[in-house]
Amino acid sequence: MIRRAEGRDAAILSRIHALAFPPGWTEDAFMGLLKHPGVFAFLDEKASGFILLRAVRDEAEILTFAVAPDARRGGLGRALLRRARGEAALLGTAVLFLEVAADNIPALNLYAAEGFEEAGRRRGYYPRAAGPDMDAVILRLTLTSAA
Repeated sequence: MIRRAEGRDAAILSRIHALAFPPGWTEDAFMGLLKHPGVFAFLDEKASGFILLRAVRDEAEILTFAVAPDARRGGLGRALLRRARGEAALLGTAVLFLEVAADNIPALNLYAAEGFEEAGRRRGYYPRAAGPDMDAVILRLTLTSAA
């Protein structure tokens, strides 16, 4: 089951984020974001993954999206993405954006399968400890009320 995340879930979101993107965002960062108008998140009941979005007028952006390594490849990411996409459409969002590292092939494959298309790139956006910085791929999905 996937439910809407609340401020009281900030520690859980921080823990999952750190597993997916060390060192991850802090509990305070999540608490602060969840207080902003238009920001919402969904969390699975086993606290293995979440998705955090910000909607403004007819656009929404996935701010971060994480699934714990031991819960990947089981459909949780797809379920979270679809739930968030559906909520964004209900809010009147016409377009959903996100950025993902160009070397994150599993994520790129998921987004492509869900209909996202490349809208641009930010060169060298993600720093890498070993090797050159990685591009951020900007993805876009047009939503409809049937989403």
